[in-house]
Amino acid sequence: LAALPAGGPAPTDVILVGSSELSAPASPGPRRDLAYEVKVNQRDIEDVCICCGSLRVHTQHPLFEGGMCAPCKDKFLDCLFLYDDDGYQSYCSICCAGETLLICENPDCTRCYCFECVDTLVGPGTSGKAQALSNWVCFLCLPFPRSGLLQRRRKWRGCLKAFCDRESENPLETYKTVPVWKREPVRVLSLFGDIRRELVSLGFLENGSAPGRLKHLDDVTDVVRRDVEGWGPFDLVYGSTPPIGHACDHPPVWYLFQFHRILQYARPRPGSRQPFFWMFVDNLLLSQDDQTAATRFLEADPVTIQDVCGRAVRNAVHVWSNIPAVRSRHSALASCEELSLLAQDRQRTKPPAQGPAQLVKNCFLPLREYFKYFSTELTSSL
Repeated sequence: LAALPAGGPAPTDVILVGSSELSAPASPGPRRDLAYEVKVNQRDIEDVCICCGSLRVHTQHPLFEGGMCAPCKDKFLDCLFLYDDDGYQSYCSICCAGETLLICENPDCTRCYCFECVDTLVGPGTSGKAQALSNWVCFLCLPFPRSGLLQRRRKWRGCLKAFCDRESENPLETYKTVPVWKREPVRVLSLFGDIRRELVSLGFLENGSAPGRLKHLDDVTDVVRRDVEGWGPFDLVYGSTPPIGHACDHPPVWYLFQFHRILQYARPRPGSRQPFFWMFVDNLLLSQDDQTAATRFLEADPVTIQDVCGRAVRNAVHVWSNIPAVRSRHSALASCEELSLLAQDRQRTKPPAQGPAQLVKNCFLPLREYFKYFSTELTSSL
């Protein structure tokens, strides 16, 4: 996912797809000598931000022992679950910044670590030594918990969930990530638009896999709770308004209300710890009042995902979802008026090169933390 650098507040969050301008969060800058503070000044590492060295600690780092200041906490929440097209997380798992990253070569891990964090917390020159290894394994995958000053937390998956639930302004629940040996293939209910091709290309579904892994429905008029419970259980529910230019048998808001109805049938029972994700995509068909209704019914704010060529917006959709990082905040490229004009133009011209499911495909990559995937190399169609 490529994103524009953060700017002023906007009415919706924006993730850009297809931009050649990749901007990383600002690096923490010159760091306080953590080793000196801990070893010489005898300062508890929990009292030092291990991301930037600040002594103004706001909370504790969820993955590794150490503190975290408020700015680094905000950056961590925004960026931890952002993924690049190669299927690896975009930023360092410690500071969520970094210009040069070490990639964990455990085939079941997608995490990266910046040179500065590794050299500061493990030891000077460690990043160069790790880079020279033919098969470097990261600090969350190693069998031993400590490397220099860097020590992973016991039960870090639970710590990460508690951190996100406590520190995030997002009212939606964050699910505890799943250890690789417990991950099962994702079970998908796809409404009004079939996303099988996209999930196959990401490795979540096998080519020719049993049809029970994905249930696709174009018409849900006569579907009742008993039907959905019989087809399920499901881990992911996807729905969308029809693409502009396609035949539309119902008013656009009908698709929203039907998605919400079926979503209630598919949710796990109260008290279930099963990770459960959903996404609703509007192809710029919903009116402003309809979008407000979507936010109220789905209890989530929308983001705008745009297909960008240079500074021109070729395609865009509005997305409501509880998948991690979909709501990461970025500055708007196109205004509401420009998106309205884009929708009008699309009604008069041929459909855009990227369909709605293709446009949101990379938003599914964080599900690698929860479900089994069948390929370690993403296809060239990404």
